[in-house]
Amino acid sequence: MKYSEEISNKLNELLVKNYDAEKGYLNAIDNVNSDKLKMFFKRRASERSEFAKELRTEILQYGQIPEDSGSFKGTMHRNWMSLKSTFTSNNEESILEEAIRGEEASLEDYNELMKERNLPPTIDALLIKHKNAIQSAINTEKVHEELVS
Repeated sequence: MKYSEEISNKLNELLVKNYDAEKGYLNAIDNVNSDKLKMFFKRRASERSEFAKELRTEILQYGQIPEDSGSFKGTMHRNWMSLKSTFTSNNEESILEEAIRGEEASLEDYNELMKERNLPPTIDALLIKHKNAIQSAINTEKVHEELVS
C-alpha cells in the first residue's frame, strides 16, 4: 500500500468518527431540555462538522476518496443514548456522561494516529488542533455534568 493511501485510510477512520460525533451531538440536542446544553451540543456538532471538512480536504489532497457517512457502531451508540435517555430519570446527566465517553474515545483515536512517524506537518498540525479542541470539550462537559448532577 502506498504511503498516501495508508495516511488517507487512517484519516478516513477519523473522518467517520467525526461524522458519528456530529450526529451524536445533534441527537443529544433533541434529548435535553436545558437551553444551555442544547447550545453546547450545537456548538460541538458544528465543531465536528468543521473537523470533518478539514479531514476531507486533507484526504482529497492525497488523491484519495473521503468517506461520506458515519459508522454502524456510531449509529448503535446514538440509538443506545436515545433509549437510555428515555428510561433514565436524569437523562441530561446520562447524555452528558455518554458525550464525555464518546469524546474520550475520540481523543484516544487522535492520540493513536499521532503516534505515527513521518506524518506530514499539515496533518500533524490539524490533528493537534482537533485534539486540543476535543480535550477542551471534555473539560467543559465535565463541568456541565457537575452542574447537572
